[in-house]
Amino acid sequence: MSPRLYLLVSLLLLAAPLARGGEPATENVILFMTDGLRWQEVFTGAEKELISAGPGGVKNVAALEKTFWRETPEERREVLMPFLWSEVARHGQIYGNRKLDSKAQVTNGLNFSYPGYNEILCGFVDPRIDSNDKNLNPNITVFEWLARRPQYRGRVAAFACWDCFPYIFNYQRCGFPVNAGNDPLAAPDNPRIELLNRLRAESTKYFPGESWDAILFHTALEYFQEAKPRVFFVSLGETDTWGHAGRYDHYLEAAHRADDYIRQLWETAQSMPEYRGKTSMIVAVDHGRGDAPVEWKSHGENIDRSEFVWMAFLGPDTPALGERKNAAPVTQNQIAATLAALVGEDYPASVPQAGAPIVDVLPAP
Repeated sequence: MSPRLYLLVSLLLLAAPLARGGEPATENVILFMTDGLRWQEVFTGAEKELISAGPGGVKNVAALEKTFWRETPEERREVLMPFLWSEVARHGQIYGNRKLDSKAQVTNGLNFSYPGYNEILCGFVDPRIDSNDKNLNPNITVFEWLARRPQYRGRVAAFACWDCFPYIFNYQRCGFPVNAGNDPLAAPDNPRIELLNRLRAESTKYFPGESWDAILFHTALEYFQEAKPRVFFVSLGETDTWGHAGRYDHYLEAAHRADDYIRQLWETAQSMPEYRGKTSMIVAVDHGRGDAPVEWKSHGENIDRSEFVWMAFLGPDTPALGERKNAAPVTQNQIAATLAALVGEDYPASVPQAGAPIVDVLPAP
């Protein structure tokens, strides 16, 4: 073999793995959200000051300490959210620990739910969306944008505790099921969903317009296994509602439960041939909250630091960089384009006002 031919063959062999490595493996994507869960608990676990009857509203301080208090931040966060800090931190990426110069934040300036969900789902801020009123969203979400493509038609669905979500997704136009609040899910001949519908109808409506996380999640999980959507949305609500209620005990319990629901959905996906090894998950929140001892209950444009959030990514195309340190800042308006890019779609080409994808969580070109 001539030297020139040998060099050419060598270069081709070296290039081949790079080309194969650049092909995305993701065919399905899940966006899992838990409303208003602070970055402080995610990265440092329970706060001692709030495990109290005073600022934390805790009914049994000793029991809560036994469950969630540990001596180091690393131990506390792992006992609070074990799946996030074992599976996701080991095989994916987590952004938002400001103590390690990893910044993640809201860009809408209002720091509450509807503007936050619009920013996440559409990729841009709309000044017309300045309340949590049930107004139909004039903007097309990335879920609707994908649902209009032939390969995703009939394969997109959304489940949420808050009954504003049909309006956020614009149920009159979006073309996919949005099950939210205490509305039953139409599922003939499925006794498990019939039971869950009954529980939703008969359970105490403690928070107006919201279902309990457990009922909503298990309804979503049942639908996921039966309908096998390619693009799937789940949003829990109790981390926010117990925060507003000033019950730090229930807030921590809701965060711990959310982590387990992320685990259950991920493990269910990995047990199914339609999803195994070809599904990516994004975990995010719509806003942060203020600091202890008082403002942790609240958020909004007048609550300092409630613009700070966190987000996590797990899947076959996301490099396993774990907890990000000294990372480029990420913003909430990048999630829509990142979600689309994970399944090989260029969202900003159609929606130029959307934030750019987060390149570090995508396969190398």
